[in-house]
Amino acid sequence: MTRPRRVRALWARASLRSRVLLLAVALLTVGFTAFALVTGNALRGYMEDRLDAQLRATAQVFAVLPPTVAESGTQRKPPAGLADFSTDILGNPVVTYVAKDGTVERSIDSLAGANRTSNARGPALPRLDTAAVAAREGRPFTVGSTKGDARWRVLSVPRVARAALPGTSVTTSSGPGSVVVATSMDQVDGTVGRMWQNYRTTGLGLLAVLAVAGWFAVRSGLRPLSRVEQTAAEIAGGDLSRRVPELAGPRTELGRLAAALNGMLGQLESAFAARAESEARMSRFVADASHELRTPLAGIKGLTDLHRMGALAEREDVDATMDRIARESERLTRLVEDMLLLARLDEQALKTTGKPAGSRAPGCPPDLDLTPADLRTLAADALHDVRALDPARTVTLTGPVGDGPPAPAPALADEARLRQVVTNLVGNAVAHTPPGTPLRIGVGTVGGHAVLEVADEGPGLTPEQSGRIFERFYRADTSRNRATGGAGLGLSIVHSLVTAHAGHVEVDSTPGRGATFRVLLPRLPDRHMPTSPPEAAALQR
Repeated sequence: MTRPRRVRALWARASLRSRVLLLAVALLTVGFTAFALVTGNALRGYMEDRLDAQLRATAQVFAVLPPTVAESGTQRKPPAGLADFSTDILGNPVVTYVAKDGTVERSIDSLAGANRTSNARGPALPRLDTAAVAAREGRPFTVGSTKGDARWRVLSVPRVARAALPGTSVTTSSGPGSVVVATSMDQVDGTVGRMWQNYRTTGLGLLAVLAVAGWFAVRSGLRPLSRVEQTAAEIAGGDLSRRVPELAGPRTELGRLAAALNGMLGQLESAFAARAESEARMSRFVADASHELRTPLAGIKGLTDLHRMGALAEREDVDATMDRIARESERLTRLVEDMLLLARLDEQALKTTGKPAGSRAPGCPPDLDLTPADLRTLAADALHDVRALDPARTVTLTGPVGDGPPAPAPALADEARLRQVVTNLVGNAVAHTPPGTPLRIGVGTVGGHAVLEVADEGPGLTPEQSGRIFERFYRADTSRNRATGGAGLGLSIVHSLVTAHAGHVEVDSTPGRGATFRVLLPRLPDRHMPTSPPEAAALQR
């Protein structure tokens, strides 16, 4: 593995805390380095500018002095009129007089006070003939040293012609050529070097302090993420009720993260609960369906075995047995059709909302043939059904909740499916109440709902029975007598079909005072309704 790959692998394995701290230290290091470079270069530039100004002043003086006068000025007090001349003020330069062709005529070290020797300190000057000096145009430049690694700042100017110094008897007698003034940059380099040393010492100490402080700051800042990690581990262990605590304000990143995680966890908990409920319902459904299917099949098998064994010798016995087989077959067919209907409703509901038909929210109907309909038509059909099932019963038609005459109840519905709903409700009322028990069918509107209800005056239901009455294969009559107990799918179909119409069905019952099953569907505005059918008009009259 190459070095860059190893570095990337180490970086990928590093913790978030380590990454943040390393990035912060790296940024601080870059910032300190940039600051030191800027300030160091600014200081060096400032000191070089001052040194260049000093060189120009010195060069102007030595350009008008002959070498003898310049050399005597370094050894003794200058004559009257040159009292302002001082090599200390001029910065202790090294002055070199150069001929026109670049040959060095004389070199004077202001510190040595005599002509320089070959081993003395001084700049390593290039050849400076008249053309070279003119090309530099009086600009200072930097050269190395003839001895050591010191640097020198150099300025070369042409010598001035012979002239008398003002106010004195001293004259200058300069021949053709140039004068080169050089001064050491030891003070500049030393000052900048000390500054860099101070920056290194101070910067490293400050980085160490900031790294330690940053470690604790990052650790404190990332502590909420540790709590999120702990909560996630507990949830992964099976505790779906756990939630991420409020780590910060709702407008901060951590606050929004906690809110998003809690929302996701709530949906996951609901999904797992729905899944568990669906699995439990499916297990009960399979068990109950197996029992319900096994009973008629066992009867049919037993009767056919009797016939095969020759136990049915008489024609009347064979006919009676065949009648019983036909009844069991019809009951088996109805049961299978009911189960298939519930399965189709569940399948369509799962495709639409991801929830079973009996538990999903209203407003998401499956594949139904929805058209404007008036529930009064269904009420009229229910009236005829009750009279056909039990002519001795008293059946009354009223408005909803038994108030007034029947009224229009417009709704957007699949009339065939709702007819099945009403048939099941009426059949349930007839089957679970004593013969001759009065029934009431109510139809109309309440608020924004179209209402159809079937009420009886039978034995009623307990609160526990009312809470479970719409469960599949649940029977309030726990006996296995099919004449009274039934298969327990009729009201489940009612609940699923009504829910598929974006409505809901409710039961209002008290033991000993009968039960009222009420279907509520979204009301359709009257302008969308067709002309009232004859059955509905007859009911209204």
